[in-house]
Amino acid sequence: MDRTFLMIKPDGVQRGLVGEIIARFEQKGLKMVAGKFETLPEDRVMEHYAEHTEKPFFAGLKAYITSGPCFLMVWEGKDIVSITRQMIGATNPAEAAPGTIRGDYAMEIGMNVIHGSDSDETAAREIGIHFAPEEITSYTRIDEAFLYE
Repeated sequence: MDRTFLMIKPDGVQRGLVGEIIARFEQKGLKMVAGKFETLPEDRVMEHYAEHTEKPFFAGLKAYITSGPCFLMVWEGKDIVSITRQMIGATNPAEAAPGTIRGDYAMEIGMNVIHGSDSDETAAREIGIHFAPEEITSYTRIDEAFLYE
């Protein structure tokens, strides 16, 4: 199965949306194989957002993402990156369709509730930044036979 990295950002945690967001992915048939609740340390923020460190918005992004705890997760499923990106919605919540996480819960780009990896390569890199291999579990959901052909 494919894997992706998802992170409920501080605004999603503060607004009590963790359970609702997890439920959406579980109800879709995706499987969480790792999760942890933490305030991100600066070194991991710098590594995670390495491509943005020289951009003018980075200082605000760094202050926001370290402003409180996040809920970090690894999820499994067939074509999971594209499926979760569709469920998350556009980066700009004003452009996110109703029914998506950002379309339903976010108002601004700067506080858009959730991060999701945008490719299989990015997912592998982000999972490696935030989780050690032994933190990721493997199991079979009881309903998997009814989810995939």
